[in-house]
Amino acid sequence: MSKPEKSLVILLGILFPLLLNAYTGEVHSSFKTPGNFPTGVTFDGTNIWIADRGSDQIYVLSRESGQIIRKISSPGYWPEGLAWDGQFLWNVDIKGGLPLAENYDGSVYKINPDDGMILHTIKAPTNSPRGLCWDGKYLWCTDSRKDLIIQFDPNDGTTIKSFRAPSSDPRGITFDGRYLWVSDRLADEIYMVDPNTGWVLITTDAPGEFTVDLCFDGKFLWAADHQKKEIFQLIIKDGVNFRRTNPIRAKITYTHQTTNFGPGKIKELNVYLAMSKNRDNQIIEQNFTYSTSPTTIVTDQWGQQTARFLYQNLAAGQNRKIAMITSASLFEVRYYIYPENVGSLNSVPKEIKNLYLKDDIKYQINHPLIQNAVKTAIGDERNPYWISRKIYQYLMTRLYYEMAGGWNTAPTVLERGNGSCSEYTFVYIAMCRAAGVPARYVGSVVIRGDLNAMDDVFHRWVEVYLPNYGWIPVDPSGGDRESPGHQANYFGHLNNRYLVTTESGGGSETLDWTYNSHQFYSTLPKTLVVFENYADWEAVSK
Repeated sequence: MSKPEKSLVILLGILFPLLLNAYTGEVHSSFKTPGNFPTGVTFDGTNIWIADRGSDQIYVLSRESGQIIRKISSPGYWPEGLAWDGQFLWNVDIKGGLPLAENYDGSVYKINPDDGMILHTIKAPTNSPRGLCWDGKYLWCTDSRKDLIIQFDPNDGTTIKSFRAPSSDPRGITFDGRYLWVSDRLADEIYMVDPNTGWVLITTDAPGEFTVDLCFDGKFLWAADHQKKEIFQLIIKDGVNFRRTNPIRAKITYTHQTTNFGPGKIKELNVYLAMSKNRDNQIIEQNFTYSTSPTTIVTDQWGQQTARFLYQNLAAGQNRKIAMITSASLFEVRYYIYPENVGSLNSVPKEIKNLYLKDDIKYQINHPLIQNAVKTAIGDERNPYWISRKIYQYLMTRLYYEMAGGWNTAPTVLERGNGSCSEYTFVYIAMCRAAGVPARYVGSVVIRGDLNAMDDVFHRWVEVYLPNYGWIPVDPSGGDRESPGHQANYFGHLNNRYLVTTESGGGSETLDWTYNSHQFYSTLPKTLVVFENYADWEAVSK
């Protein structure tokens, strides 16, 4: 079998199991909307209701066929979101019921579903309400102008709570009994949102480019799309933990160069180059090739393989340049983590605990600063997902990004209040391990803009072990942003820009606290040695 054929077999072997199950957000079925300007959608336990701004009608549709069963007149002229409270229909009108294009003064109507009679009217808690849903006691709406999600009292419109929307143009909203689901028009994404904190827990692609509203029927999510003029039935919680998309193929040449500027000799030089392996985000398509054959292949205490190159007695003016070539397929990976499905800390395998709950000099998990930070961040939380997520959110309020050089210890960085990606990583690992959640770091080379480019900055982030899901990427420095959607994009999501070279717990026998490559050497006194490391990317045609 040729190398390309072997690569194809590996690829199919990894991807085929994912094709057997659907993923969160996958379209299960769809049907056309009854009008050309769909806005709100809700479910009454049997049928789908959909509002249409163009016809000023609210239609009752068969959930199975999409056929119109009947219709009622909308209470105003600009109907938007719909909600069902178990007995009555609710409709939000963005223009306050008036036929005025420039008027934004939202009203909310309680409607008799049998004849369309208005039973109660309140002023909306915001001027620009869009989506609407019912949580069993209160109503929720989105505001597309202020980028807010608002819970309010259906009796008088009093705001109960509000928080920032996941992205910049929230439209649809629904409640599944535990979580809110929110669609965004500009991002073309649907978010699963924790109603207590406003944190985005899951992100998935919207089925169209203008999802106006959402509803939940007890099993499926439904999304009404204005541009496609369709209602989509979407799968959620179908057992698939992650999804791969947006594959690219690349050849990466990683170069490590040592130059002895003298005047003395380098007595001995050991260079270690980390060897990538197959992971959820990448498939290594051929064996590594080197400009110089390695002296040996070494595996450290974390299971990380490295190619070792040994040199002795390098005189002043000499240099050694090593190039390692890797061909790989890289993927964007998004994990669909439902916190209630994450196993307990007690269910973490013993071998994982033994390795990835250890303390070390960079972490100092028993330091008072780390211990107090953990108590503040998580309280008495015991769910591994929520522990790791609360620590993640905590660091966004305590650190800001600054690449000032050097890698300080976790307590030092936390006290200082800023750090590089590596320093964010050390703090996050220290806090997770102190809280009982296994954590490690991964290091990578990165596509910087164009695919055919050079990287000499690299990047490191964290992976936490969540029972029933495995190792999940968490990038606390990348996620340190204001938007909940952006924050979520760095917890359980990885772009296709990265070739991961290194998986480590720190203090490696071969890579020490670095990643990608490292060197150990001895010299005569007053000898200047300089090391260079960089990666050149090259696109590979399909």
